[in-house]
Amino acid sequence: MIGIGGFGAVYRAIIPNSGSLLAVKKITPNSIQGIREFAAEIESLGRLRHKNLVNLQGWCKQRSDLLLVYDYIPNGSLDFFLYGGQRGLSWEQRFRVLKGIAAGLLYLHEEWEQVVIHRDVKSSNVLIDGEMNGRLLYSHGTAASHTTNVVGTVGYIAPELARTGKASTRSDVFAFGVLLLETASGRRPIGDGDGDFILVDWVTECLQMGSVLDSADARLERRYVAEEMEMVLGLGLICSHQRQESRPTMRQVVRYLNCEDQLPTVDRRGYTDDDALGSARRANSRLLEVVMSTPPDLGSADMYSSSSISGGSTSSIYNGR
Repeated sequence: MIGIGGFGAVYRAIIPNSGSLLAVKKITPNSIQGIREFAAEIESLGRLRHKNLVNLQGWCKQRSDLLLVYDYIPNGSLDFFLYGGQRGLSWEQRFRVLKGIAAGLLYLHEEWEQVVIHRDVKSSNVLIDGEMNGRLLYSHGTAASHTTNVVGTVGYIAPELARTGKASTRSDVFAFGVLLLETASGRRPIGDGDGDFILVDWVTECLQMGSVLDSADARLERRYVAEEMEMVLGLGLICSHQRQESRPTMRQVVRYLNCEDQLPTVDRRGYTDDDALGSARRANSRLLEVVMSTPPDLGSADMYSSSSISGGSTSSIYNGR
């Protein structure tokens, strides 16, 4: 056994007479629903093929045993490299892994025959192969037309998904944004040594202080390309934007990571030049700055009232997220 999750245990398997290694996930359905989930997974997984996905090689059902046979990925998960092992990943390796996972998500979202939503992008679902490439483990995804159940991991779940239960490619982008920040900072999305810690907010605070590189993983000992690190952190904030319409597509993300397009400037409030609501937000922020500096005897109460057109509290706008 090499792992266990909500759907069952995962084993390393050896094919007799060849020595080939495979990973076998044994699903233990406790109801007809479990069998239906298995059938749905087979239907979507079986035809997906990409170098940055963990590909399904076959399956079998015998009595109550349901088995999925995957590529065996020898180096474990990104989560293990970041938190669980003595081995570290250099910045070059981390950057390569992130670009690979972005390419895998682009394939799911735009390049396969239908739109497929992963719904559980996280560091423990990113596996590292023998060449130190990132391979995304795909086991809870679904076609875009079947997106009514909340599936995901706390810390990676987009706000609109938590509210409505409806997943989309943009909710995958949100999770990937958190993954970008996690890989660059070496810190978990929430509660990393502090019950109130939220990674996205912490990186935003570093940006607001004008020192976004302070959020880079200290274990790298500054052995990274500063421009790449700044780009990954900025892109992570853009992808994890609270408003889904302000997030880029995975095609745009891939172009940014490959330096084919220049990342929009991220200001100290977390807004970008390309933010559709950026102008209005900056106008509201400037108004609130005037309000905060207006003496009480000059009608500040009326001005506070008029500033409510922003739709949020003063603190929420100043927090920038």
